[in-house]
Amino acid sequence: MKKNKVICIGEALIDRIRNKTNQGFTDFLGGAPANVACALSKLKIDSIFIGCLGNDNFGKKFVSEFNALQVNLDFLQLDNDLSTRIVNVDRDQFGDRFFSGFEARSHSCFADEALNKKLIEKELPKLDDCFLETKYLVTGTNLLSSPISSETIFFLLEKANKFKVKIIIDLNWREVFWDYSNFSSEISKTARVNLIKKFLNHAHVLKLAKEEATLFFEHENPSLISQQMSKRPDVVITDGKNPVSWFINGLQGTTKTPNSQKIVDTTGAGDAFLAGLISKLISSGYPSNKLEIEDCIKFANVCGLLTCLGEGAIEQQPDYEKVNKFFGSLIS
Repeated sequence: MKKNKVICIGEALIDRIRNKTNQGFTDFLGGAPANVACALSKLKIDSIFIGCLGNDNFGKKFVSEFNALQVNLDFLQLDNDLSTRIVNVDRDQFGDRFFSGFEARSHSCFADEALNKKLIEKELPKLDDCFLETKYLVTGTNLLSSPISSETIFFLLEKANKFKVKIIIDLNWREVFWDYSNFSSEISKTARVNLIKKFLNHAHVLKLAKEEATLFFEHENPSLISQQMSKRPDVVITDGKNPVSWFINGLQGTTKTPNSQKIVDTTGAGDAFLAGLISKLISSGYPSNKLEIEDCIKFANVCGLLTCLGEGAIEQQPDYEKVNKFFGSLIS
């Protein structure tokens, strides 16, 4: 059986982005694992999203968008009591964006924190069939801030190992998730970092930003980061518009990112980058030399860049044809 699907586990949420005057806002569908699932589908890769949403208007908008993009929702959970998380994204005096917390929740936690292992276990035969066709499992670290969703993630990681599915972790450190969680708000930053570092040992591929590399590993060398982890994973470090550093298949290097004067919004760029990288790993096979690695990273870079040319993460993600057209123009 051909293994060419990707399971994305974690949060789907609303990015409530303030306009430049901070007077009004626009709501966009987001959440890193949801973004990756949608971006993969646009790149002609079958994706499955596993997460929990509120059975509210935002949750229904997500379901509609997922369905339109043909993202598999067999294991999506809709909670009648808990609300879909809304992230407030404000602007500082220079116009740069920052997370400023969440809209008030309806109960003690948000829906994404309540991803329930028992509900997934009711679908075990279907889940096993899904894993048989899955090449990669993608997750982040935000849902570790809740013991309910954390238990579910570890259960799914066990499944991935049983079915020889490679695990890709996007560190995606968002301390605000921990600060606002009833479950983890009292945990110290040092304890949070240590908990996440231990979790990263499950990764076969680790993607992180430069500032995350500094915080969690105290340097930005992808090869040395790999050596600090039990599975010696491949490591990819992004740094905004600066070159991407990587350690893949025992080889190390950097790859420049394409520039544009038309960047509007960087929300979801890293998720589009990751989806682009995964799509190349599936469509072209795992790279075995520097030329093939460069090709994968360059393709991923284009996916990230094109997502920045408009507002919102999912809305601006490019399809396969658009990426290839832009990619071709860079080479020619």
